[in-house]
This record gives sequence, C-alpha cells and structure tokens, in this order.
Amino acid sequence: MAKNFNELIWDYAVFILFLMFSTLAPLWSNLCGNKEKKVKSKANYVFAGSVGMFAMMLSIGRGTLGVRTFIGFPSELYYRGAEMWETLYGYVSAYPVVCFIFIPVYFDLGITSVYQYLDMRFKSRIVRCLAAGSFILRQVMNQGITIYTPTVALNTVIGIPYWASLVGLTVISIIFNLLGGLKHAIKADVIQVFTTIAVTVVIIIQGFYKGGGVAKTITTNKEAGRLEFFNFTGDLTTRVDTLSAWMGQFFISMSLFGCQQNFIQRYLSMPSLKKINKMMMSNIPMITVLFSLSWIAGIGIYATYWNCDPLAAGYIKKKDEIVPFFVEDQFDYLPGFLGLFMACLFNGALALQVSNLNSLATVTWEDFLSPMPVFKKLKDKQQVTIIKFVGTVYAILIMGVGFSVGLLSGVIEASMLMTSSTSGSLLGAFLLAILFPIANWKGTAIGMIIAQITTTWLVWGNLVMGKTKKSLLPTSVEGCTNDTFSIDITKPYYNPWLLSKQPLEITSYTYVTQSVQEPESNSPLVNLFSVSYMYYSVFGTLITVVIGVLISALTQSDEDNYESKLVHPLVYKFTQYLPGKKRIYLDSIVKDNAKINISIENDKKPSMHENLAYKNDESDMNKHPQANIFTITKKINDDDNDLTIQKNDDQKSPVKKISIDEKNHGTNVSETYRRIDRD
Repeated sequence: MAKNFNELIWDYAVFILFLMFSTLAPLWSNLCGNKEKKVKSKANYVFAGSVGMFAMMLSIGRGTLGVRTFIGFPSELYYRGAEMWETLYGYVSAYPVVCFIFIPVYFDLGITSVYQYLDMRFKSRIVRCLAAGSFILRQVMNQGITIYTPTVALNTVIGIPYWASLVGLTVISIIFNLLGGLKHAIKADVIQVFTTIAVTVVIIIQGFYKGGGVAKTITTNKEAGRLEFFNFTGDLTTRVDTLSAWMGQFFISMSLFGCQQNFIQRYLSMPSLKKINKMMMSNIPMITVLFSLSWIAGIGIYATYWNCDPLAAGYIKKKDEIVPFFVEDQFDYLPGFLGLFMACLFNGALALQVSNLNSLATVTWEDFLSPMPVFKKLKDKQQVTIIKFVGTVYAILIMGVGFSVGLLSGVIEASMLMTSSTSGSLLGAFLLAILFPIANWKGTAIGMIIAQITTTWLVWGNLVMGKTKKSLLPTSVEGCTNDTFSIDITKPYYNPWLLSKQPLEITSYTYVTQSVQEPESNSPLVNLFSVSYMYYSVFGTLITVVIGVLISALTQSDEDNYESKLVHPLVYKFTQYLPGKKRIYLDSIVKDNAKINISIENDKKPSMHENLAYKNDESDMNKHPQANIFTITKKINDDDNDLTIQKNDDQKSPVKKISIDEKNHGTNVSETYRRIDRD
C-alpha cells in the first residue's frame, strides 16, 4: 500500500516541518531564552509553574485520551460497534468524585509525589512503594502501547518498519526529556490538541461527504448495528456492554485522575483549590468533545467503506490500519495532508511520552532513590540530573514494551486490558487512606498485594483460557471494484526481509470478519477467566478495600495514629459523631507545655525554588512580595521552658497556620509548623 518517495515528497516535507515546530517551539525558551529560565531546579522540572488554566485543561484532556484513541476508536466502531464509546459515562462521572474526595486532601500537603501521601498517612514505606510500583508498571505498559500506535500508520502508508519508528520516537523523547520539564510538555500538549482536532474534523467532513451526507451516513451505521447504545446484557463475559463500560471506566478514571502522578502534578501546579475544581469541572464538556470526535470519524469511515472492508479485501492486515488507509485513500488530492496526519500521530505519542517520562522519573526518584543514604545529600541540580537519567532509562524500557504490543489484538483492547488490571489495587489503597480512618499499613499492603495477584491471574487466564464474548460485526466486500479506492492504492507487497524485522501480527493477512463461536458449556474456572477485562479494576478495588479494612481491624494499634488532615474532612467530622471510643488524631493531643509563641531571629526569605509550596499559595496572598511559606520543626522537652527551635527558613511574622506531627504524649516531642506569613 505504501507509495514511493516521489509521490510522498510533500507529505515528507510537512511531516518533518511540523515535527520540528511542535518539538522545538515548547523548548524555545530553554534553548535560546534567558539562562535563568532554563530548567535547572527540581521544582521547575517537576511542576509547571505559571501555566494558564486553559492550557492545563487541554493538557489533562490530552493526557486522558492519548494518541491511541485517534486510531483505535474509529477501528473499534468499524469492526465492533460503538459499545466502547459508552466508557465516556465513566470518564464524566469520575471528575466530580475526584474533585470532592481526592484533591481536597492532597492540596495543602506540599508533596512532590502523590505517593508521599500514603507514606504520611500510613507511616509506612511499604505501602508507598507498592503504590508507586503499581503506577510505574501501568505507565510503562500503557506508554508502550502509545508509542506503538504511530508506527502502524507510518508502516501502513510509507512502509517504515515498526522498529525504525519506535527507535526514532524514543531518541527524540529522550532529547526532549533532557532539555525540558513539565511546563514544556504541557505546551507540546496544547499544540497537539489543536492539531488533532483540526485533522479529525477534516476526516469527519470527508467521511460524511463520501457517505452521502449526515442523515444517510448515520442511517448506514444504524442499519449495520454500529450505533447500538444502552445495551444491558447482564452477562459478565460479554466483552463490553453499557454497564461494564460505565462501571469499569469509572473505577479506572478514579484511579487515573485521583491516584496517578502525571495528573496530580498538574493539579498541584495550580495556585488554589478553587481553580483546580473549576478547571476539572470545566474539563467535562471538553473531554466529551475530544472523546467523541474519533468515534464520529469512525462513523464517517464506516459509511465510506460499508460494502468494501479494506481488511477483508486484503488492502490492510491489521484492524488499526483502517484510519491511515482512509487518509491515504481519500486525501490524495490534498498534498501534504497525509504528512500532517502522520506528524499528528507521531507528535501525539511523543508529547505523551515526554509527560509520562517526567512523572515516572519523578516518582522513581522521590519514592525509591532519594531515601537512600547515597542520594540524601545531593544538591538540587544533581537531583535533576539523576531524574533525567532515570527518564532516559524508562524511555528505553518503554520502547521494549512497544515491540511486544503487536502480539495483542488492537491498541484499544491492549490498552484497556493493561489499565484495568493495574488500576484496582492502586485506587483501593487511596480510598482506604482517605475514607477509612481504621485502615493501617498492614491491611492496605496485604490488600494491595492480594488484589494485584488476583487481577494478574485473571489477565493470564483470560489470555490463555478465557472465552470472553467479543464477536466482530459482519463486514462486506461485495462493493469492492477496481475503482473503489484511489488509483494509487494497491494491495501491499511485503519484502520477506522487512517482514522478518517486524513484530508478529496476530491478524491474518487474509482475515475475514466473523463471530467467535462459543462452546455450549465451560468449567467454572473458564467462566471466571472469561469475565470481561472491563471489570478487573472493580474487582481489584473491592478486594483491596475489603481485605484492607478486615486486616486493619485485626491489627490496629496506638502506633497507627495520624493527623486528621490526612483523611477527608467530611469523614473526620462524621467519625466524631459515631458512638463508642473516639479516634485520637495526632493534632488533637494537647500538652501543657506546648506554647505557640515562637521568636524568629533571621529574616532570610526562602527562594521559590527552595520553597515548592510558595507558588500554590501566591494568589491567596494577593501576590504580596513578602508572603512566605515554610516549615519549622520545634523540639519540646518537659523540663525545658525555653523551647529549642530547629528551622529550615524563617522570618519575623506571626504564625497563621499550624499542623502538628507527633508520635507520642510526653518528652522529646517533635512538632512541625507549616507557616504562611504575611508582613
């Protein structure tokens, strides 16, 4: 199907120019701007700084969907119908839950990694490392799918081997990771979102035009069973229906938006809780539009090829190739559009890769490396160097995962399988921490481990023994003639050497769509393995929470005490009205000798790079130049009337906010005061 170089010269030119622009534009200030603005500190690398709310909305929307939806959703609609479109219900319903439950707890903690919260709540590095490890596993697997997606188009259209595209994308992402930070990744996301919308709208217009107009296009899809919604089968082994689409995606989305580092980094980069909530709720209509555009494009593509399936006719060999095939076939009259389409895919995968490398490296540093003695005394600049090196290692690892994605049947199914199987234990840990005051580290850790083992076992069983009902809808080749496709479209000729360098393809070249034949009866174990992967996140969450609460109730002790701010405010208030013995929180302990009169001698102002919390509260201080935020640790002895103060930064000002961190009642108590001072 690939054209020769002379036919694609305009497309190559557009591809290269757009890729250069979308890569260099976000990095321009770092490459050619003021040296002081370059990413040298950990704060600048990890947080986005003064990025506007609209840009943040686009970045979160972009990070939610990913480039795989650009290719995967139209293919899903053409060959399976619109059931997966109903996962939108889960996305939309998760946003207000995240705003109400998760963000109010995180915002004032001054954390860099969201998994630091679990350490603070449970006083256990085991839970923190389990959660961080779960996040790393999920991101590496999903990102492997993301970077694989554009290789499908590049191979389909211009014959570039999968391995060459994967290596090229990895090299560019490493360079971007070394030069930029989160702020640059967000700028790249903004460019990518607008380009993706423009390209998708053009595809929709062309598809509906070739399909005979809006009314006829929709009628064609309805008659072929592509637009069936609100299908409640009551069968857990059905690949996807309305219930599994909503429930499965709801739990996955809560895990993504509420427990995943790359989203939490963006939330905490904003100046106030009010702005975060406004941004999140405003994102609901945006995510609805972005999510639906690719499905609408699929409607147009089906109406164009309703009686001549390119896969069954032998013009493509994977279902996910139908979108690049459509662009090559339908836009031969528009020089350069094919190149823009390919650049949009390539750059989309690149932008997500850079953003996720940033988050993966940050989590690895904060949760695994920084506590090690060898790294504790490193300067800020040295920490950034190590974080960037870790990001490079992840880029290479993700490339390896990308090579194996061709073994799975479609990017959407592969993505949902991996995401669902790793979401439950992570979400369950955070729900235990935020909503269940009784939960301790023992119950949470055991619950997470059992849940992850269970869902991994289900994934293995599904792949090896499962009989999930995932029938493909019928397609036709009756309308295929010599002039059905563009004159430049031919059945692909594959060089044996080139084939040997590409991943094994599950979908046969001569594949003809048909329904999967189900056996009359199965063993209970096969029935269990046949449960739809959409439910794995639900199972994982329930297992973690139930086991976590039971084990915590059996192993609770006085050492499990923590500050009240580490549970949801409403949960804290609710538990105060319950009968029986009241839970004692650390900040509710009152000592006779605890005085809040603190005398400050030094008026040194901490720099914004040293003080990660400064930006978050700057707007609340009305941008007063003397507003400072920092922590003072005070050691109190019963026999010492003159309090000893150990401080990291200080200034003469009254204490405005106090949070106490103490482990016991009595001597040698340490209190941590988070001060917000306004002169």
